[in-house]
Amino acid sequence: MTVRSKSYLVVASALAVTGCAGGKTHDLLNRTTVSVPASDIAATHEIFVATTRQRATKEPRQVYDGDRSLTTSFARVDVTVPKSHQVGAIERAKGSANSNPAKDFTAKDVTFYEGAPQFAKAVGADISMRGDRALVFVHGFNNGFDDGIYRLTQIAHDTKYPGTPVLFSWASSGKTTGYIYDKESANAARDDLEATLRMLAKTKVKSIDIIAHSMGTWVTMETLRQLAITGDRDLGGKLG
Repeated sequence: MTVRSKSYLVVASALAVTGCAGGKTHDLLNRTTVSVPASDIAATHEIFVATTRQRATKEPRQVYDGDRSLTTSFARVDVTVPKSHQVGAIERAKGSANSNPAKDFTAKDVTFYEGAPQFAKAVGADISMRGDRALVFVHGFNNGFDDGIYRLTQIAHDTKYPGTPVLFSWASSGKTTGYIYDKESANAARDDLEATLRMLAKTKVKSIDIIAHSMGTWVTMETLRQLAITGDRDLGGKLG
């Protein structure tokens, strides 16, 4: 782990989480709305998303699946954290059951952006509002879209991160048997991560922090190598 004073860059081959596995991919959205008193909710986090996954059509409540897209898609997912949350944990419903916001991390809304310009405007406004910092999380091997959303929510919540959380979700199959597929997906996502970082750097952000886990570390290091080759290794002093 490397920590630098001006703007820190964290590239971790292992976070304080259990292994690389995200477990079986679950639906991100509830089948029906579950209402609970506001007093049961600790916070709502807006997670901005850049992803090389395809939109889920067979199981739309997954939002994005494990298939590769030829283009980067952009979204924002609003996630509630229960007041009963324990630091370091991700409280989740089991199987296909609806999430209970009083007990579980719950994705309640998804906003889709038509393209990079619309996303850049939205994320840039959020960055300006939240302190001119952005935290980019690159998940690892065997992770579904839901795993990345909830892990970044947990990190942002538990660390009280003073900025905008951005998930870069590459097309992991979310299967323990999918290592080769995942490695190819990670390899294919390098240019997309680079473009996402450059997009963030063009906002009023002062510091871009990165957390990368497992195979996401490889994607990140390859992207940083590409930036270095272009002569802009720290994006004008905003990265690392």
